[in-house]
Amino acid sequence: MTRPTRTHWAAITAVVLALLFAGAATVASAGGGEDGKSRPPTPTPTAASADAGFARDMAVHHQQAVEMSFIVRDRTQDDEVRRLAYDIANTQANQRGMMLGWLDLWGLPKVSADSEPMAWMQKDEHGAHSGHSAGHQAKDGSLMPGMAAKADLQRLGKASGKQAEIEYLQLMISHHNGGITMAEGCVKLCTVDTERSLAQGMVDAQRSEVGLMADLLRKRGAEART
Repeated sequence: MTRPTRTHWAAITAVVLALLFAGAATVASAGGGEDGKSRPPTPTPTAASADAGFARDMAVHHQQAVEMSFIVRDRTQDDEVRRLAYDIANTQANQRGMMLGWLDLWGLPKVSADSEPMAWMQKDEHGAHSGHSAGHQAKDGSLMPGMAAKADLQRLGKASGKQAEIEYLQLMISHHNGGITMAEGCVKLCTVDTERSLAQGMVDAQRSEVGLMADLLRKRGAEART
């Protein structure tokens, strides 16, 4: 019998965690307040809501981080970078499973042809136009803040050893910084408490990882891209 791989277990974990977090969100919506009285259930997010937009866009954002992490894993033998890449891939695959699970729970599509990436950050909680850029499409072809362009991924895939490590760390710092901006937007705009908590956790964890990756770059005589 074939033994389950790490990727297989990560996929199972993502499904289980998505169900647990979805269940927690449902219980929290229907549960009582601190005074023991029941509270009105939180309305199910709509397709145009910040909750749904963040879940859709961050799922795509996370998928690229997982892809880049698997690429560098096969392009270097450095234990420190490989361990970081595995941690990022595992964490973001699990979080992606949670967000896709919420979309299923809410009965919403995982892909929206009616809105451009980041459009959910265009309005604040009162519906007014915010300072965030919507419909992000960088000149290099990236879809959202911090995402690597096709040429970046090709360059990473061709590099090896120390150069692959530097390419990965530089790309992932930019990727994390873009993800932090998105997660901060959800903390401000999302209405589902469980999702906002996950977004804040992303902000805290990715800021810490950016510091770690900057240190790893300096050890290799390189700096983050500006």
